[in-house]
Amino acid sequence: MRRRLILTGMAAALLTAGTSRAADPAEVPTAASVLVEKAARRLTLFDAAGARLRVYTGIALGGAPIGAKRFEGDGRTPEGRYVIDYGNEGSAYHLSLHISYPDSNDRAQARAEGRRPGGLIFLHGQPNGYGMTRIPGDWTNGCIALSDEEIEEIWGMVADGTPIDIRP
Repeated sequence: MRRRLILTGMAAALLTAGTSRAADPAEVPTAASVLVEKAARRLTLFDAAGARLRVYTGIALGGAPIGAKRFEGDGRTPEGRYVIDYGNEGSAYHLSLHISYPDSNDRAQARAEGRRPGGLIFLHGQPNGYGMTRIPGDWTNGCIALSDEEIEEIWGMVADGTPIDIRP
């Protein structure tokens, strides 16, 4: 798995930096699904049997977090069932995992309003160079932001093709 190999590199870097927080990549579980609960500001990773692997709280959303994304520029985070379809380690944010928004329903809804649906919705860390702390509040353009440490862990556990459910 591509992300697991990168995690191995991160683990080696952490060990050489003198910290003991690096996990053995062979021991990192693989998530079978992701659940985002917007109102609770919670992201949960589940294994194939439906057991919770990890829970992350205090996630940041789009600047207008209530309601489903309707069109480009509305500041909302999508709601629905999508897929994590690729990772981008060279993004403007510390690691990013692309969410397959918009789907055909999202495109049709935006088109009915004479708008574009937008896109480039990701799970990601903080802006590069910001540091390990989180920007407070809901500040993204519709993405789901976590701390850099949290996205590093998720990066190593979530493969391309993993379903993600984003709920109100």
